[in-house]
Amino acid sequence: MKLGAMVMASCLVVSSMLGMGCSRNRQEAVILANQADKEVALNPEGAATKYEQATKLDPTNHRIFYKLSMAFKKKEEWDKTASTLSRATQLAPKFANYWFERAYALEMQAKKKTISYEEAKEPYQKCIENDPNFADCYHQLGNVFLWTDDEQKALENFTKAVEHNPTEIRYYTALADLYIRLGYTKEAEQVLKEAKNFAKPGDKTLFGVHVLLSQVHQDRGSLPEMVTELEAAKAVAGNEGPESVQILFSLGSTYAQLTPPRTQEAVQMLKGFTARACKGAKAASFKTECETAQTLVTRLGGN
Repeated sequence: MKLGAMVMASCLVVSSMLGMGCSRNRQEAVILANQADKEVALNPEGAATKYEQATKLDPTNHRIFYKLSMAFKKKEEWDKTASTLSRATQLAPKFANYWFERAYALEMQAKKKTISYEEAKEPYQKCIENDPNFADCYHQLGNVFLWTDDEQKALENFTKAVEHNPTEIRYYTALADLYIRLGYTKEAEQVLKEAKNFAKPGDKTLFGVHVLLSQVHQDRGSLPEMVTELEAAKAVAGNEGPESVQILFSLGSTYAQLTPPRTQEAVQMLKGFTARACKGAKAASFKTECETAQTLVTRLGGN
């Protein structure tokens, strides 16, 4: 039995049980979904219950299935998100965003090691088939290929993401990072310079651009240029968030390597890093950096 016939049969069964026609069911489903829309931001659990009731009233409404999946996404229930989107894509196979969200939910499950990254490939590819300009699909597909050890396919898709949306700076950093890891520093530098041309003032994603450029200069042994990029990264990071902590170590340890070292600034940065990262729960994840920071501070006479 085809999907359309199946859902119509379901509607007839439900309407028979409730004593109302399919048209009435559809109206009731929309009303219920609209109620859920008003509470999903603050109460995704309650909204999901209403959306689920609405899908039973009208199992042909792909938009309600999509809304239900987004409620599950808010709760990070990735298996339910993916399975609900499977039904949405069956009902509306031309909606590229449905394929994207399904693939992303599968990717999140793969990240938790409950399924294989391979499972996310086909829905991302379906997304691209239905909307060749959907840049995020190329970007995420590139990430999936990277996790499955296909660097060439990852490069191709990261590049296409940049081509289809050159104003999204995070696409450049993914592409440049892979180039650096593959040893193509010249190509990485070119990509990162392009990113700077498209970035808007205050764009937080510029942090990654500056950090990656500092790696390019480090590979070339150009510490002054490395410092320039790390200082720019620190300015973007500000004083809050994980980037603001990590940059203290990166910049402080680089100051310490200069000839002559910028001793006072290096000690200040490294002590700031130690105070924020080397105590409590964070200490374990920064074990190597904390030990290095202490060694550098002692060597610089900062104790």
